[in-house]
Amino acid sequence: MNTSINLKQRPVGTPTLDDFSLEELDDNFILKNGEMLLVSKYISVDPYLRGRMSDAKSYVPPFKVGEPISSGIVAKVLESKNENFKVGDFVYGLLQWKEKQVSNGEGLQKIDKSKAPLSAYLGIVGMTGLTAYLGLHEIGKPKQGETMVVSGAAGAVGSVVGQIGKILGLTVIGIAGTDEKIDMLKSDFGFDHGINYKTTKDMKAAIKEAAPNGVDVYFDNVGGPISDAVLFSINQFARIIICGAISVYNKTELPMAVAVQPFLVKNSALMQGFIVSNYADKFPVAIKQLATWLGEDKLIYRETIVEGFENTPQAFLDMMDGKNKGKMIVKV
Repeated sequence: MNTSINLKQRPVGTPTLDDFSLEELDDNFILKNGEMLLVSKYISVDPYLRGRMSDAKSYVPPFKVGEPISSGIVAKVLESKNENFKVGDFVYGLLQWKEKQVSNGEGLQKIDKSKAPLSAYLGIVGMTGLTAYLGLHEIGKPKQGETMVVSGAAGAVGSVVGQIGKILGLTVIGIAGTDEKIDMLKSDFGFDHGINYKTTKDMKAAIKEAAPNGVDVYFDNVGGPISDAVLFSINQFARIIICGAISVYNKTELPMAVAVQPFLVKNSALMQGFIVSNYADKFPVAIKQLATWLGEDKLIYRETIVEGFENTPQAFLDMMDGKNKGKMIVKV
């Protein structure tokens, strides 16, 4: 027997458990040459999955109703007729939300659990770390002594971006949604300042107070009113990195926002969105640097791990609701 988690229906607004279905599969795994049988070990749940649940044009095709959802997964090879992978190997790649599945190995890479915990390949030395490093390096172009603001700072990408900023000599201000997260940003990750957007009545004033010399780099994971407030503090030639907009993913109507053009023109500022695959040719260099910093204890990471394959949808919903600290992962 096997189990998959499918998209039952397209969410309207905020997703609920009713939008997912757990399906029992009577699979008979007979491998062809070049194939292997995988068992899922760790599943990544990420904000971008919400976009793929809608039938809208994006940088990746939408999920199909009635079919399994897919995301980054660490899996173990149970059987193999693929000469590049042997039984017992661990692999990482984009796979379906199934307990077991057959793959021809395309798009998968072997990972070494002796160099980092398996779950870390979904985070700090995987797409999370790459997104943080490459977004900041390629678009933010940080310079020592500058000031950076990070929204969604207690999340997987945000917490890594802030640490990299500190390594590079920046003053780093993190925005998050609880006092506990703010304390974690400063005590664990080394952020200089933190702002709790849920208890702060005037975000524009709070940002100006935390960044009296203005904001040179803004790493944006949330969009919405928080990002509008940051615009009022950007410096000349500021770089605004658009990594995500989780605050608006569940909106059913076009959200109102401050017009960005006057801020960009007045400050000769850059605003650029990106997806990490834009910089695929730079992955090897980035992974080497991240691994080096990790080995030197200059980077730390936090994970929120949910146990049980069947709890993957709830883990996704909790992540969208900001209940995670660091990377949200399901341990199968």
